[in-house]
Amino acid sequence: MLDLGGHRQSYAWGSRTAIPAFLGAEADGAPWAEHWFGAHPLAPATVPGGGTLEQLIAEDPAGMLGEDVARAFEGRLPYLMKVIAAERPLSLQVHPTKEHAAESFAAETAAGLPLESPLRTYRDSNHKPEMLVALTRFTALCGFRTPRRAAAILDGLGTELTDRLHGLLVTHPTAHGMRAAFRTLVSASMRPTPEAVDEVVAACRARAEAGTSPSPRIDRFVTLLAAHHRGDPGVVAALLLNPVTLQPGEAMFVPAGALHAYIHGVGIEIMAASDNVLRAGLTPKKVDADEVLQCVSVTAAPPLRVAPERQNPTSVAYYAPVDDFELAVTELTDPALPHAPPRPVPGSGPRIVLGLEGETVLSTAAGTHRLRAGQAVFVPAAEGPLQAHGDGRFAQASVP
Repeated sequence: MLDLGGHRQSYAWGSRTAIPAFLGAEADGAPWAEHWFGAHPLAPATVPGGGTLEQLIAEDPAGMLGEDVARAFEGRLPYLMKVIAAERPLSLQVHPTKEHAAESFAAETAAGLPLESPLRTYRDSNHKPEMLVALTRFTALCGFRTPRRAAAILDGLGTELTDRLHGLLVTHPTAHGMRAAFRTLVSASMRPTPEAVDEVVAACRARAEAGTSPSPRIDRFVTLLAAHHRGDPGVVAALLLNPVTLQPGEAMFVPAGALHAYIHGVGIEIMAASDNVLRAGLTPKKVDADEVLQCVSVTAAPPLRVAPERQNPTSVAYYAPVDDFELAVTELTDPALPHAPPRPVPGSGPRIVLGLEGETVLSTAAGTHRLRAGQAVFVPAAEGPLQAHGDGRFAQASVP
């Protein structure tokens, strides 16, 4: 087992306290949005001796990943694990399919755009399906409502913009109508003015205060988004989307093409090893509406909640419908003493284990390791089955 040093990402929307507290680190006043544990080339985890997990895997892909995983994923760790702490809303975004990402990454590379170029949209050639397991109450927007339900949300707001969107969805109550409504908001040639967006926000606020809203939660979300991104058309797009609230331990899967925005909370994210994000709004970063419209799915779908499945008396697993990753959480209540009986931890192959609470002792054929909250280790496939004892809780990322 190898100790992992995570990679900090200090985006403006991050919490200044949540991740430092989780890691047992001192807060420095700067936002700490994400902490990455993985082998993505943009921010690979460090290992003892000064190297990175990416380098170790490249030196021995079969031993680190197992021959089957190394063969299936071309010698690369297929997942990336993160702790995420959203104090402010994230961008309205979508992730591409694997085919579209590979094609677009190749085109930008052939054009000579450096990976760090602000003109570049694709940082790698991979897709980025992701799953979030909430550690605190977590709010988000994810996926389009049905056209008729979205029309009911828009009805009665009485602004020129919402009347136009309402008319589109009533006349065309299909995915085509929803695409037209969304295009109206984000396309460079049609996007509404900041004044038009402000009118919609005022109407949502007034409706919420009057107690006449068909969805009080979405009116609150619109008001919150506007407080951080005044005049941004993405604020109005929220009226077309499903609001989501996850309680601790609940999970949501976001497939390629699903329009979404995380709003507030702390969670564990696991995703395919990619950093491809296509932004439609609610951000000072690059917005690429044309690329978003190419990749987004406007088919009405509720948020894909993932129910934990009991694996054994101490572990539950969150299975996503992808080949790249799965996540399990193990909770033990035995004293972390040498004489405590070890318990089997389901899973195999290359695993990243992240301590969530308390203290546990992990063991494989290669030895033992004491794991505390906020610490992470990589378990190479060659070390075989994992066992644990102690009084704590940890998350394990692995390959299905």
